[in-house]
Amino acid sequence: MTRRFYTLDVFTSEILAGNPLAVVLDSQGLDDRRMQAIAKEFNLSETVFVSEAAKPEHRASLRIFTPGRELPFAGHPTVGTAVLLAILDRGGKPGTTAFELEEKVGVVPCALEVSSAERGQAVFTIPQLPERVGDLPDKSKLAKGLGIEARDIGFGAHEPGVYSAGVPFACVPLRNRDAVTRARPQGESFDAAFANAAVSDPNAYVYCADPLEAAHSYHARMFAPAMGVREDPATGSAAAAFAGAIMKSDKPRDGEHRFVIEQGDAMGRPSRIALMLTVAGGELREAKIGGQAVIVSEGRLRA
Repeated sequence: MTRRFYTLDVFTSEILAGNPLAVVLDSQGLDDRRMQAIAKEFNLSETVFVSEAAKPEHRASLRIFTPGRELPFAGHPTVGTAVLLAILDRGGKPGTTAFELEEKVGVVPCALEVSSAERGQAVFTIPQLPERVGDLPDKSKLAKGLGIEARDIGFGAHEPGVYSAGVPFACVPLRNRDAVTRARPQGESFDAAFANAAVSDPNAYVYCADPLEAAHSYHARMFAPAMGVREDPATGSAAAAFAGAIMKSDKPRDGEHRFVIEQGDAMGRPSRIALMLTVAGGELREAKIGGQAVIVSEGRLRA
């Protein structure tokens, strides 16, 4: 049989920017092995397989695969798939809608705005609040794994740690954008530095408070070669985990906070991720991820 698929660029309003995503709409009859093979064939950061929701009040059920393995949750697949489904539901007519998606991490509420037959934006509430789940080695070992100097690591109250909002990420603060630009995985040294009991595959989310644009908050890159993603142009699940580092290090006051994270610029795929936090009594009560997406292609998959 043939299966409908779309590709989108996510966390951007322009094609050929942001993070590419493949969405297979007709995933019935596909087993885990076949889904993994299709994700490897697309060879994008993630491929989503959409099926009928387990509960009728939900819009759809999603399964998310990198070229190397399945993920219980991911941000750019959630945003991109939600925008695509909203566009299809509305026949491309501009307007707003809302629905819930089923992912392995839980039910994900989404608010959508369709702007045209090709574009829209989504804001979703993360189903699991971030928490610190592990520690990282000393700065010299981390620096060796990233090809930078130990003195490049850390700024303000930010120190390395492992955080998770469903998928664990090793969050490594760097002193400025130059250090973020110089960072890159160093083979076995990277694996040695970032192999961690709290992280299923070695990864590193490096960031600084030295953005390209003054209106933005952080500049970041994410490396996960063991997942088949040497560098990711935009990582919503890492931004969700990073909210835990913000809470620990910056201790934002009670109220609503919005941060814009730059990612993908080093790859020529500029992406902009909105992270929104609700803080009450000094504790994080709710976190949301938002961004735009644009349809790039559609077709039929013979698999």
